[in-house]
Amino acid sequence: MFLEQLPQQLVNGIILGSIYALLALGYTMVYGIIKLINFAHGDVYMMGAFIGYYAINSLHMNFWFALIFAMLACALLGMIIEFLAYRPLRNSTRISALITAIGVSFFLEYGMVYLVGADTRSFPQAIEIVTYKFGSISVTNVQLLILVVALALMVALQLIVQKTKMGKAMRAVSVDSDAAQLMGINVNSTISFTFALGSSLAGAAGVLIGLYYNSIEPLMGMTPGIKAFVAAVLGGIGIIPGAALGGFVIGILETMSTAVNLSSYRDAIVYGVLIIILLVRPAGILGKNVKEKV
Repeated sequence: MFLEQLPQQLVNGIILGSIYALLALGYTMVYGIIKLINFAHGDVYMMGAFIGYYAINSLHMNFWFALIFAMLACALLGMIIEFLAYRPLRNSTRISALITAIGVSFFLEYGMVYLVGADTRSFPQAIEIVTYKFGSISVTNVQLLILVVALALMVALQLIVQKTKMGKAMRAVSVDSDAAQLMGINVNSTISFTFALGSSLAGAAGVLIGLYYNSIEPLMGMTPGIKAFVAAVLGGIGIIPGAALGGFVIGILETMSTAVNLSSYRDAIVYGVLIIILLVRPAGILGKNVKEKV
């Protein structure tokens, strides 16, 4: 029974993992730049899903325009959050920034509950579903689209970070922001751009998951946000390929737990993996152990 389900669950895990990977990239970039765990990131993903919902339903956009619109809107939202909530606390203690991040998360969640209500909504089926059979594996065109879009965005992100002027500035700020400032890099703009980039990926993930599960609600970002954080830690927080790898590992772990009839415990399995990783290899799969001066 398990061996029969294995290929199908592996495919499902890769699809789900691509969503976690997009979310984890936002966590890892922000942490790499300003050493902040942005717990509001999962709620930016939720905002992306709702923006996509209204773009398709009210503005009558097709799926692709709604996806781009949600990414741009979430990029703007990320920049606003950074400017209003995190920038004033940049020189404060890390715990102050962390508590603020949790506060922003609750503000977005319950702000949306107040504005649109707490009920679950059906995401518009913007793309007609077609199922393809490959032996015992069945894959829908929506699943393939999610995987292709997620991989394309990951490649685009890697190119931006490695090949562009702003990407070089991001890497310089992550190493030493004071030295980067002395070299003429605008640190504030670079950090804002990092938030915009990470938030746009979260927005895309929100639209894709809405299309995949066909339902959205204001508290939908809480659990995936924490799992994406686990994925970022698992791969090596602050390392972009590590976050992507961690996302796929968490997605596959979740679906495999369903294959062995442990679906009720899939969240516990994910958090158990986090504990094991922190005990065995705190720097993550691709991370390097760095000695920190006290």
